[in-house]
Amino acid sequence: MKLFKLVTSVFLVLILFNCKEGSQISYDTEFHKDSNAFTYETVTNDPTGLRLYTLDNGFKVYMSKNTDEPKIQTYIAVRAGSNYDPKETTGLAHYLEHMLFKGTDKIGTLDWDKEKILIDQISDLYEVHKSESDPERKKEIYRKIDSVSLLASNYSIANELDKMITSLGATGTNAGTWYERTVYYNKIPSNELDKWLMLEEERFSKLVLRLFHTELESVFEEFNRIQDNDSRKSLYAMMNGLFPTHPLGNQTTIGNAEHLKNPSMVAIHNYFDKYYVPNNMAMVLVGDLEFEETIKKVNNTFGKLEKKDIKHPSMPVEEPITSPVIKEVYGPTTENVSIAFRSDGSGSAEEKMVTLCDMILANGNAGLIDLNLNQKQVVQGASCSPTFYNDYGYHNFTGTPKEGQTLDEVKELIFEQIEKLKSGDFEDWMIEAVVNDLKLNQTRRYENSTALASAYYEAFIRHVDWKDRIKFLDDLKNISKQELVNFANSFYGNNYVITYKRQGEDTNVVKVEKPEISPVNLNRGEGSEFFMNFTKIESGSLEPQYVDYAEAIEEKVIDNGLKVSYVENESNDLFNLEIIFDMGSDNDKKLALAFGYMEYLGTDTYSAEDLKKEFYKLGIDYHVVTDVDKSYVGISGLKENLSKGLELLENLWDNAIPNQEAYDKFIDQIAKARQNNKLQKDNILFDGLLSYGKYGENSRLRNIIPINELRIIDPEELVDLVKGVKSYQHRIFYYGKDLDVAVNAINTYHKIDSNLKDYPEAIEYPESETGGHVYFVDYDMVQSEMIFLAKGETFDPKNIAAANLFNDYFGNGLSSIVYQEIRESKALAYGVQVIYRTASEKGKSDDLVAYIGTQANKLPNAVEAMMELMDNMPEAEEQFNNAKDAALKKIAAQRINKSNIFWSYESLKKRGIDYDNREEIYKALEEMTLKDLHDFFDKHVKGENYNVMVIGNKKNMDFNALGKLGEVEELDVDYLFNYEKPEEVKL
Repeated sequence: MKLFKLVTSVFLVLILFNCKEGSQISYDTEFHKDSNAFTYETVTNDPTGLRLYTLDNGFKVYMSKNTDEPKIQTYIAVRAGSNYDPKETTGLAHYLEHMLFKGTDKIGTLDWDKEKILIDQISDLYEVHKSESDPERKKEIYRKIDSVSLLASNYSIANELDKMITSLGATGTNAGTWYERTVYYNKIPSNELDKWLMLEEERFSKLVLRLFHTELESVFEEFNRIQDNDSRKSLYAMMNGLFPTHPLGNQTTIGNAEHLKNPSMVAIHNYFDKYYVPNNMAMVLVGDLEFEETIKKVNNTFGKLEKKDIKHPSMPVEEPITSPVIKEVYGPTTENVSIAFRSDGSGSAEEKMVTLCDMILANGNAGLIDLNLNQKQVVQGASCSPTFYNDYGYHNFTGTPKEGQTLDEVKELIFEQIEKLKSGDFEDWMIEAVVNDLKLNQTRRYENSTALASAYYEAFIRHVDWKDRIKFLDDLKNISKQELVNFANSFYGNNYVITYKRQGEDTNVVKVEKPEISPVNLNRGEGSEFFMNFTKIESGSLEPQYVDYAEAIEEKVIDNGLKVSYVENESNDLFNLEIIFDMGSDNDKKLALAFGYMEYLGTDTYSAEDLKKEFYKLGIDYHVVTDVDKSYVGISGLKENLSKGLELLENLWDNAIPNQEAYDKFIDQIAKARQNNKLQKDNILFDGLLSYGKYGENSRLRNIIPINELRIIDPEELVDLVKGVKSYQHRIFYYGKDLDVAVNAINTYHKIDSNLKDYPEAIEYPESETGGHVYFVDYDMVQSEMIFLAKGETFDPKNIAAANLFNDYFGNGLSSIVYQEIRESKALAYGVQVIYRTASEKGKSDDLVAYIGTQANKLPNAVEAMMELMDNMPEAEEQFNNAKDAALKKIAAQRINKSNIFWSYESLKKRGIDYDNREEIYKALEEMTLKDLHDFFDKHVKGENYNVMVIGNKKNMDFNALGKLGEVEELDVDYLFNYEKPEEVKL
């Protein structure tokens, strides 16, 4: 977790927990003027320190200071999303978001006057294309669009905007569109603020729809990905049931397929001109900044944008839901059911009541659903969560059935918990506990600059005063139990939408044809006048800072002989304590099973459910995690409850009582989870197939205990294993305040033997040699996805710098060679990436991984384009220099602090490095030339032998094309994961 200096710890605790019962904290909006005469708002007792400015043109600027690292999290938010799409042009807001990366009349062009003539022709052709009904005539017009687009690309420079953003050392560059908003984001080094503002002002000053038809193909690929996403389809069905006349429910952000096939550049321009105006936009800046200096710079750039009258469209008012609305969705993934109740929108009284109801029902620990359904394992899984938009919101409940359980049975179990809420069948202390839990989680979020910045832009989009957002949780604490029960009885009735996600073929899939597109010119080595001037601007220097781990991590051997590593939390009174065992499932396959079983056990003092309640009362989270080579037992929360939390954890650890019924249910859960796991395409590709491609049959993924063997294990053996773990060597990491308090608690409650044992020997999983194999899994999907995997050389720290630079230049990001060639120029894929992965462990091999995600009929062409690039890396000196500068700036702006000091050191030690090697990487990057990168490519990429992993619909797959890559072997999913067939699993 990244931590953020908000306020002093004493003040923070006061804010969080209202130390004295009945004490009141006032939250008042105050107005101030800075030395530049800019007016800004603050809220008294705001722990986030927000300053909210409004420029003369109506542009809002949210700013908060965080000096943990020399970076600024930026968001530019527009109060307009797919809800405002014209009915006949859905998908417009989202497509506009894509086009805002294409540049302006100054960015991305070699000769705007000539390019504009051709873009105007393309726009006119699209209007003719849109109105034409004859299919053959439409194809003829499209061919003309393609030919004019090719001519226009002679004057365009692909991804020039992103090249400039990347050159700043920015990270997280992207954007997102949803129903009511479109948001553009970057995290930039603080010394690059001037250049970033200059660039973004230009970006939002003028819309140019350049490289339009190739980007449209990318949107179609995204449309296909949604057709392969059962969760998204279920959401759309639910939203349609809740909001049958409102745009929330009757048009999707991605848009209607027919509308995407018939776009209007004129309509996109109209949307931009109407909604992308300063008085409908906000900028969020959270990070290492000076308020008065920054707002002056923002005003000198975005203050120039012209204010316009704006009127948001009037939205329909939905009729009340008076009886259940039933929706059904089909697809290959596991079955589940959702139940949604419509509410009022953000800022309403119902938002508070629904939020509180939600936490009483499910808070991840001690809610009614948590204890009565999940803890008792009566369903495979269940939860609930609220969502609020401007006009409406909803409270959604989800449940996944156990083996042999129907969706309606899960539905009834969920309704039983709602009835308990309605009857007040929950303990009196719960309201105060859940509000404190919400405050604790909010504080953790606000410690992170990205999360805090997100909260600011959400407040802007929702038209919520920050004062109301700050006091929101205090308002919850004033709600009485009876008020909540009364609300629940009025809110939860037969007024719901139920969505059944069933397994089966989706008959509503839209087939997207592959158009003939002439690869457009990239003009990779060229630069606009704006670009040339931009690159000449010098930014203030920012020097990298490296960590002296010996100084930054305090180590102490305590009374019981254990070594405690300590990093002080200088921000607040939250803590994290980890008991670390340097052994995991590779040392004992039953270890993860035993630790997982702990979740469902009680002691002679507490039942399993009572333990959850006790931890929740304390505001303490506990976890038991097993990795392949490490195991962690830990607690976190408010420091004042550290001792009580550790005492409770150790009580469970030492006194857990085996429970055969709980164990039987636990194994049923594992059996069902395995069956569900193999239905998820991402699990199949990125876990199953990738592991098989790397290790073959002898992988840890396949080295599992069969279900029938799990069933005959004595649960007492697992409890003894958990208790016996303490007898092995281990160590402790503490992040917090007052080391002596933590040490005293450890000495008091963590009792261990004087002579600790060495670890059992770990199983080794040697990596296979790659080359000549194509592993295919048949899956009901629209797209096809594939991974190329080549085994690299044994890890050498000297390769890290070149590998990182290669990834940025060649295979990762909007400006990378692979992205430009395959997606930008040829429109052959939505997702495309090449990464040289340096091993995370000394003695292990690096690997080269390439990914393509596209529709099946494009796959052969995409593969051909990819293989050409993997054998012949294009050279672009300017692009290389940008990637190099960006890599250096990222290191210069990076700060390893807080608990990350310890965890980064742990990662380095695993690689055989006991110091901060970023200084070596930085120096190596400074000296690196394009020739050096090409040498790296020739040695580690060119001519490599690949295993190829493919998932897709067998009916649509071109196996002749796959056969050119190697011998094709179709794999059964049960074999891939080494699962028993369903009929072989005795339930």
